[in-house]
Amino acid sequence: MLQNRVTPFGQLIKTPARGAWLGNRGVIHNADKEIVRPFKIKAWITCVLEFRGRHREIMQPDRWTELFFLDEATAFSAGHRPCFQCRYKDHQRFKEFWLKGNPQYDFDMKTPVSKIDEILQTERIAADRSKVAYEEKLSALPNGTFVVYNDRPYLLKDDRLYLWSPAGYERGIALPDVDMLPVLTPRSFVNMFSIGYVPQMGI
Repeated sequence: MLQNRVTPFGQLIKTPARGAWLGNRGVIHNADKEIVRPFKIKAWITCVLEFRGRHREIMQPDRWTELFFLDEATAFSAGHRPCFQCRYKDHQRFKEFWLKGNPQYDFDMKTPVSKIDEILQTERIAADRSKVAYEEKLSALPNGTFVVYNDRPYLLKDDRLYLWSPAGYERGIALPDVDMLPVLTPRSFVNMFSIGYVPQMGI
């Protein structure tokens, strides 16, 4: 069993559960198919599982490391964005909504996506390589956002919280009576969700 499944915290775990999306952070495994670094590049992307009939052997030497996600909401929480190549239409829609949700950066559709990746890198990884999180009111968060409650990752959807697991979500619970909770989904993605981008959620 390989360590290639991504959690909402951005961590890589071993699990027999299969994912719905493929991801890439560059070459982060060694010749023994062991994860040796959390990332190699700043362009963290989310890809479709099948594209133009291509077939890849998992974790080939010196090839980018195949990562997997339960759903797109999990991928966004971990800090990944849609791939430009295999998800071109999704990528264009992502970029359009990201720009509208984050006007403070004064980017436009001609801005290289690498500029967005630079911002995302600061939103997902701290200097000590821990996961970046920030506090926010539940009432201010849109569907598709991940929060931490009782030290566990929960997905917010339609005023309920759903506990994440590698195999899927547990039955939703009512929103807890708390003022603020840590948010795992990068802030600029949350801004994007708030203006109408709806990530795929496996609920």
